[in-house]
Amino acid sequence: MAGDQTPIALTWADVTKTVDTFAGQVRTDRVPDVLVGVLRGGLVPAVLLSHQLGVREVRAVEVVHTLDDTVNADKSGTPRVVNPATLGDLKGMDVLLVDDIAGSGDTLVCVVGLLHAAGAKRVRTAVLTVNRANWHRPQSPADVVRYLGSQVDSWVIFPWEVPA
Repeated sequence: MAGDQTPIALTWADVTKTVDTFAGQVRTDRVPDVLVGVLRGGLVPAVLLSHQLGVREVRAVEVVHTLDDTVNADKSGTPRVVNPATLGDLKGMDVLLVDDIAGSGDTLVCVVGLLHAAGAKRVRTAVLTVNRANWHRPQSPADVVRYLGSQVDSWVIFPWEVPA
């Protein structure tokens, strides 16, 4: 991604609107048994969505792909899962995976695999925004992400982040 692209700053109102939309979509498709947020940023919308849906069980998994918190930070070659045991036993569960952003799509694919390995019966994904400038999968973001907020072509700064 070019370093001269201006980052996009989302507001709490932007996030809330997207989470509200997701809640309506998920309800029509069946409320999941558990939500899993990708640490760090995905946990925020996962908790907001859990309240909207009345789902008390929220789990987290830490996946590191971006090397630091600076705008346009480099990524490691592949996502690194820090402690997959935080997912626990998901045997037979309907799981909704939530993240704040998808760049390459690698983190989503990695965690979906972990969720299935933990026994999830059904896995859906929800992402607030996709950075198309980093997307490299042959499928479009809409073909990978079940509930998709916005698609942009720049770095995104979320309201809970302090840009470095």
